[in-house]
Amino acid sequence: MFAAIFLLIGLYMGYNKEDNDEMVIEQTSTPKVDDSLEKDINQQSISEGIEQPAQGVGSLLGKDIDSLKETLGEPSRVDLSAYGFHWWIFNNDIDQYIQAGVLDGKVVTAYGIGPSVNVQPFEIGQPIEEIFSMNVIEPDVTFEYNGSSYKFELSEQDMNTRPIIKMGEYFVQLYIDKFTSSVSSIRYMDKETIVKQRPYEMVYRGTLIEPPVLSEGDWVRIEAGLEKQILDITNAIRLRHELPTLEWDEKTAEVAYAHSKDMAIEDYFSHESEKFGDLSERLKAAEILYQVAGENIAANYTDGPAVVEGWLNSESHREALLNEEFSHLGVGVYQRHYTQNFLRLWEQEQ
Repeated sequence: MFAAIFLLIGLYMGYNKEDNDEMVIEQTSTPKVDDSLEKDINQQSISEGIEQPAQGVGSLLGKDIDSLKETLGEPSRVDLSAYGFHWWIFNNDIDQYIQAGVLDGKVVTAYGIGPSVNVQPFEIGQPIEEIFSMNVIEPDVTFEYNGSSYKFELSEQDMNTRPIIKMGEYFVQLYIDKFTSSVSSIRYMDKETIVKQRPYEMVYRGTLIEPPVLSEGDWVRIEAGLEKQILDITNAIRLRHELPTLEWDEKTAEVAYAHSKDMAIEDYFSHESEKFGDLSERLKAAEILYQVAGENIAANYTDGPAVVEGWLNSESHREALLNEEFSHLGVGVYQRHYTQNFLRLWEQEQ
């Protein structure tokens, strides 16, 4: 028996009252047990993938803390994740933005975005045709870990927008900008991390690795980190498109957080709240003066990198991310609900 999980994204764009709402739904499944998986593993003929690079973001996997500091220096901050590891954030140069996930003193995952970041053997902006010609992308990825067997099954959409590749004992997840058919960002993971995150439909045999149980205090720390990560990644994407970066606005972030929390608690997914109204009404109640505003919402994505790349691959949400009119951004995350509020404040013209 398994239940469906829905990944949702929605957009609001308004000049005080105009509403252009759109929802895109991507469906995956919860893990299910398959007693025939062992036979699949023995008979598989999938690609052996690539070797772990000696340099770049991919080389960070498996490093200890001292080696990580020696390579990248001190992090700008450290954010707790929902999967037990801590994100070390390196954002001094947004062109080489890196998040390194550390668990038990070792790097278990890493994420890189920005035109100058080293993601050997790939490149940010690399055409997807070049990667497919390497014959390293397969629709099924099967592996064993701690006596259990796992298989990820990629849909056609997964193959085109976020394929996964074996890299020795690790995995590389490529986020593809479908509008430019090129690599947007790259994530590297070890086996335990990818099973905890379950980014694709998964079949397993044996014992399923579960993410940690989180307290209310854990979620407060996780949410605060996700909000700033979404700002950083949004700005990295805007720089790639030669657009000015967005400044953080705390009052707007509070409005965004309130909407994410309201959606989660009241169990709905919409830009309009029965209690608090649409974006323009919520901004007015917070006494925020603006010329133009936009809102992206999402639910059930694994984390910040995943949700921003999801918005980037939806045409209307992409327009908000890449709108040159906006000057400020407030992000609010409540557990698995995400809200981005974009603004051009009146003060920008005074």
